[in-house]
Amino acid sequence: MKKIGYLGMGAWGYCLASLLAAKGEYELVCWTTKPDLAKHLNQTHEHPLLPGHRSKGQMTFTTDMAHALHDADIIIESVTSAGLRPVFEHVRSLGLPSCPIIITSKGIEQDTGNILPEVAIEVLGEEFRPLIGCLSGPSFAQEVIRGLPTSVVGTGYSMEVIQRVCEIFMTPTFRIYPNSDILGVAFGGALKNIIGIACGISEGLALGCSSKAALMTRGLHEIRKLAVACGCKPETINGLAGMGDLCVTCSSPISRNFRFGMLLAQGLSSEEAQQRIGMVVEGAYTCISALQLSKQYQVKMPIAETVYDILQNFIRPTDAVSALMQRAIKEEHL
Repeated sequence: MKKIGYLGMGAWGYCLASLLAAKGEYELVCWTTKPDLAKHLNQTHEHPLLPGHRSKGQMTFTTDMAHALHDADIIIESVTSAGLRPVFEHVRSLGLPSCPIIITSKGIEQDTGNILPEVAIEVLGEEFRPLIGCLSGPSFAQEVIRGLPTSVVGTGYSMEVIQRVCEIFMTPTFRIYPNSDILGVAFGGALKNIIGIACGISEGLALGCSSKAALMTRGLHEIRKLAVACGCKPETINGLAGMGDLCVTCSSPISRNFRFGMLLAQGLSSEEAQQRIGMVVEGAYTCISALQLSKQYQVKMPIAETVYDILQNFIRPTDAVSALMQRAIKEEHL
């Protein structure tokens, strides 16, 4: 039986690890920084954020990363985008692995503008590029763990790893489509979270379905403009990793980014809203990264700029909406 070293035991990490363990083909040793969580999971095999779903198969939980990675045939990560670099620095300090590494987090690193697979390569070394893969697409842990039909995208820098990602994660209810545009897949998964916050604000202000439809459509346009300027394929942004993930993030309070936006509309500060949710809101982090890139590539992103103004400049959501609606009119270019 092959061993998977799994890094990160948030709701998404636990969900995917449980999915893999249930296949009966892998032994999973799962790492978390939280001793209380590791103890709880070892005793109950039920995650506090996913009550009622007990994992099946061979899963153990530890705070010892060396134990999780020892003799691993595959490494999978599900940490925060801001935490990915220090986690892989820890991996490197334990000795360089020689197995496929699959990234399941979504984000763009601030200041560098790197997608998360590139962050891993920068830390581990260029020779690891052919071993890096990525899983992304429209998926909620609460639905995937229940076995509800879900389709996502597997990508990487080599066809061998792309095929491996698809083989590892594929189940009768979790379908993986291969896509060789890892840059586009990563950009779509990261940037949609910003629009998810905007749609949550719209929902919290009771602006109606028409407003949300406009935000999603124009948001997709912003994502595609920046992604293409950075070298992504536009068709990737139109697929599961872009439009698909955008749709699910912008339409359900299951999405923490959408819920975060709703809380902002109720008058909570960014810090208060994040505390209420109790998990990292990736769109708040990626919004800064996106605007850094938009300045670098001279791409206008008015929705992302509006979200930034609410988060960083403390503009009231109602005032931000008014400013967005009063921008100069231009012909719609798609």
